[in-house]
Amino acid sequence: MSDNSDCMGRSKPVFWRDSRMPHVELRMVSDGREVCYAPHSHAQWSIGAITAGQSTFCYRDDRCQVAAGDLVLMNPGWVHACNPIDNQPWAYLMLYIDAEWLTALRYQLGFLDEPVWEDIGTAVVSESRFYDGYSQVASCLLNSEVGLSEKQSAVIEYLSGLMRCLADKRSLPLEKVPVVLRDLADYLDENAAVEVALEEMCLRTGYSSGHLIRSFKQYFCLTPHAYQINRRIQQGQAALKQGSSIVDVALTTGFTDQPHFQRTFKRVVAATPNQYRQSLLSNKVNSAQHK
Repeated sequence: MSDNSDCMGRSKPVFWRDSRMPHVELRMVSDGREVCYAPHSHAQWSIGAITAGQSTFCYRDDRCQVAAGDLVLMNPGWVHACNPIDNQPWAYLMLYIDAEWLTALRYQLGFLDEPVWEDIGTAVVSESRFYDGYSQVASCLLNSEVGLSEKQSAVIEYLSGLMRCLADKRSLPLEKVPVVLRDLADYLDENAAVEVALEEMCLRTGYSSGHLIRSFKQYFCLTPHAYQINRRIQQGQAALKQGSSIVDVALTTGFTDQPHFQRTFKRVVAATPNQYRQSLLSNKVNSAQHK
């Protein structure tokens, strides 16, 4: 996997959003050599399409190579990273789908017994029909001449077909997280903007520092500190979507200052906060013009 310090390039990611479709976000990167990700997770269910070249896909404890025509699927909260191979060109699209919205859709379609999220066991899909359908949905969303109802229908129709194919591909149950570690993760979620000292975590769990870090990473694929930073970035993305200023987001999410927030945001999101926020503002203008 390439080091993030090698990824200061010129290519800018493109984000598509529409406040009338808050459950969907699209990201497009035309030169994947210019972006590198630290291991991270999303609150949303995510599905990416490799549109050119190939890359390394790390998903929890698994690692594989994916190439143009492949789709990669990521459950909410599952740690992953997808990065260039030996600086070879590659490009991708990424759809982020709100997990509650997708849960409701799966339940309405009869693919869930109750309206509660269930992880999907498939991580890579290589069927051309789903790749082609994904590309059509992305083109539809990015086309400013296409109306809202058509975009909504395209997303629902595509995901319904994909969920039907994956209905019996439920993930094997993960090893049960010890209650004391689950409680710690919940505490870190609730206090993401506060610097929780390792000593306090040890007191809460009764673990030694070394045992705590090893055990937490075993179940959550991130150290407690990295887990908390990941939550801060997720909160930062949500605040930027609501129109908050970068400096306000930096302070309210627990970073020491704006430069610290910007460096960490880019390392995790592979885009600067300004790139992320500017895409949001431009999409608001476009959607207002086509109401």
